[in-house]
Amino acid sequence: AAIAEDRDAGRVPLIVTTVLGTTGTAAVDPIDAVSVIAAEEGLWHHVDAAYAGSAMICPELRHLQAGAGSADSYTFNPHKWMFTNFDCNVLYVADRASLIDAMSITPPYLRNAASESGEVIDYRDWQVPLGRRFRALKVWWVLRSYGAEGIRHHLREHMRLAADVGRRIEDHPRLQLVAPVSFGLVSFRHRDGNAVTDALVRAIDAHPTVHLTASSLGADRYLRISIGSTWTTADDVDRLWRIIDASA
Repeated sequence: AAIAEDRDAGRVPLIVTTVLGTTGTAAVDPIDAVSVIAAEEGLWHHVDAAYAGSAMICPELRHLQAGAGSADSYTFNPHKWMFTNFDCNVLYVADRASLIDAMSITPPYLRNAASESGEVIDYRDWQVPLGRRFRALKVWWVLRSYGAEGIRHHLREHMRLAADVGRRIEDHPRLQLVAPVSFGLVSFRHRDGNAVTDALVRAIDAHPTVHLTASSLGADRYLRISIGSTWTTADDVDRLWRIIDASA
């Protein structure tokens, strides 16, 4: 419907983006269904998996990104949930020629035989800036240090801890979830409304060892617990819960 509306208004739709793990509540778009529409309409389909893309290393979660294999591009941030220091983004493109054609600048002083022959990949042509940092080295060290199974272990533990916090909130007389617990994110609010919810954020953040962020869903204010730091333990989560319970 949005595509038809754009075309009827004389606009030219170019891209449709689906999200795997939204910032607010870690919601997941119907990637498979949207991929079909994008293909039929001739639009570039980009999958924004900035947060939850790391969790796709766990086979039991990959059904959530069904259809992503036909996307034109896919991105996720290892610095969000794969133990890599900020900043680090991974971008996959199905056809790199389209990206290079849009981004490349080839004045004479940047031309060389190796690039012209395709022997090397000039990653400067994959982005706007001419220079780039060696972020891949950070990911390499994480992969070498943890291995696939080590990363899976930590992500599954984070999701287990988040689910446990979600159950505690559901059982709490003064708190309520505003969305299902998704991946390592718990979104909740105080039952007494926005002002009390904002006061709860301030009370929790007054403690020097914890920090929660607040956001809005429609007219409702709520808090976000994101469990995903490299060294977060069950004891840390229990300590956070005691602070939340006492502040509520």
